[in-house]
Amino acid sequence: MTYVISQPCVDLKDRACVDECPVDCIYEGKRMLYIHPDECVDCGACEPVCPVEAIFYEDDVPEEWKDYYDANVGFFSDLGSPGGAAKMGEIDKDHPFVAALEPQEHDEH
Repeated sequence: MTYVISQPCVDLKDRACVDECPVDCIYEGKRMLYIHPDECVDCGACEPVCPVEAIFYEDDVPEEWKDYYDANVGFFSDLGSPGGAAKMGEIDKDHPFVAALEPQEHDEH
């Protein structure tokens, strides 16, 4: 795993990171975006363009958001490695940890 998308993305899904990703490894769930741990090439292009600072290198995820590492990995447990997010579109699920969260309020960015 390289980069992790965390709580600020839940119920926001800005997609600036998707547009920036050169390997198309950021997939869209129902409530948030997820980085595929095997398809990510650790380039870091997604991190600086996230307007809500939801993307972290795996070792730098804030303690209160550590569960998002497992959510990013686990989201793909039944999907495997589709080989590109664009052809998948929005996937009609979220990791159970994310699905169970209360709706998240966001300020306009």
